[in-house]
Amino acid sequence: MLTTLIHREVLNNLMTFRFAAAVFIMLLLVVTNTNVLLQDYEQRLAGYNSAVKTHQQLLRTSKTYSEDTLVVDRQPNPLSIFNVGLDKRLGNEVWISPNFVPTLWDAKTHGGDNPFLNVFTSIDLVFIFEVVLSLIAFMFAYDAIAGEREQGTLRLLLTNPLRRAHILIAKYISAMLCLIVPLLLSLLFSLILLMTSPSFFLSIHDFLCLGGIIFSSLAYLSVFYLIGMLISASTRSTSIALMLSMFVWGFLVIVYPNMILTAIETTPPAGTGHSTYNQIKQIWEEFDRERRQFLIDDSVPGEDWTFGIDGRGYSFSSRDNDLSALMYYNQHGLYYETLLDESQPHVPHAQNYYRFVGRRTLDIANKTWIVRKPALEVIYAQPASVETSFLKLSPVGIYDAVTQAWAGTDIRGIRDFFEAARRYRQTVLDYFYDTDAFGSRQWFSADKGPVDWTMLPQFSFQSDNVIVKAKRVLPDIFLLLMINAVLFTITFLVFLKVEV
Repeated sequence: MLTTLIHREVLNNLMTFRFAAAVFIMLLLVVTNTNVLLQDYEQRLAGYNSAVKTHQQLLRTSKTYSEDTLVVDRQPNPLSIFNVGLDKRLGNEVWISPNFVPTLWDAKTHGGDNPFLNVFTSIDLVFIFEVVLSLIAFMFAYDAIAGEREQGTLRLLLTNPLRRAHILIAKYISAMLCLIVPLLLSLLFSLILLMTSPSFFLSIHDFLCLGGIIFSSLAYLSVFYLIGMLISASTRSTSIALMLSMFVWGFLVIVYPNMILTAIETTPPAGTGHSTYNQIKQIWEEFDRERRQFLIDDSVPGEDWTFGIDGRGYSFSSRDNDLSALMYYNQHGLYYETLLDESQPHVPHAQNYYRFVGRRTLDIANKTWIVRKPALEVIYAQPASVETSFLKLSPVGIYDAVTQAWAGTDIRGIRDFFEAARRYRQTVLDYFYDTDAFGSRQWFSADKGPVDWTMLPQFSFQSDNVIVKAKRVLPDIFLLLMINAVLFTITFLVFLKVEV
């Protein structure tokens, strides 16, 4: 009997105008927007490839270690087409230096964006699902019970030996089967269009994550259908059910997310940045005193950090009141392509000095990282976390967080890259230690030949696999499923009391 009811409900839904409209609208929006998103991705990928070549060329032309031109770049995420998340909003160019530990807040952005494309690429595919498919779900649900009660068909059904639970389950299953058609069909055409581009490639893990996005989308649509079904069971008129459905949809999808973004205070506590800056400056000033004391204790008379070395090249002079200049000066100081003959006896003293400065700089960078990390959390991470927590009070916020995690465009996915960059920085510094790069002649002079950068460890980054991402999204997926279970239970209890 249940199978017969499902078959009946599916046929009724398939023969309606709203089903045909849903398929047409979804195909039009998704396929059209996929083309725009693909152009944007190709542009970002071209910017990435250009930046990689530029940074590699810059590194090859660097003749000494102290020129500090090592940069790693973050490749655009192909799954950002489905949910762009933070993939475009945060930096993708990281400077690898002994002076400081890099974070995602320090990164720069490379590649030129097309302003025209940016207007449309803010509408990713998940955004279309959030807004349009949720509205379609309400269109399928608002008259599911109220409509049959108005027409009298519900009373006719209940004259047969049918359980109300079977009627409710049949309506739910048939509607979800009809809703999955425009979702999968639009995604299929979207993938076909994406695969025609030679620059777009999805790994097996990416396809599995895409499967996670589809499952999450169904759970999200189910929430909205059940809300609409609850409204339909609670009202006797389809017109009232439609108005209530539109009100609830507008509040959950449009009003509440924007209200949270404008109402939540994201300004960090006053003085946080200034206090941190002063602490870091004190650390570097203390180190500068140590450096000066080293020069005093050195066997070479005077406190000349150049040690009288001269040649063809340049030297860096510090501005004591500028923290960034002080950091650079402490670490670098000299760079020469060739040295004068009279400077040769002073080279060992300069090597000894830069060995001390270079290794001590690493300790100072770690100290400043201890100060910077909690401050950056307070200034940037905590406000974002508060916003996300409040947004998750709506199914839209939960769904957006889940799909960002599946795509790897959430804050944790972006942070993974910067954690890899920090590990790579440590690998490079270990290489400097093992080869005594700080105390080598090539730290400040290329007179005996430039640095062979091909010997430097290479950077590589792989995003988390589907298992790690699944563990991350599990709590939010469970929350979505629990909302579905609660809504279905409430709808069933209301439907039991419906008088026909």
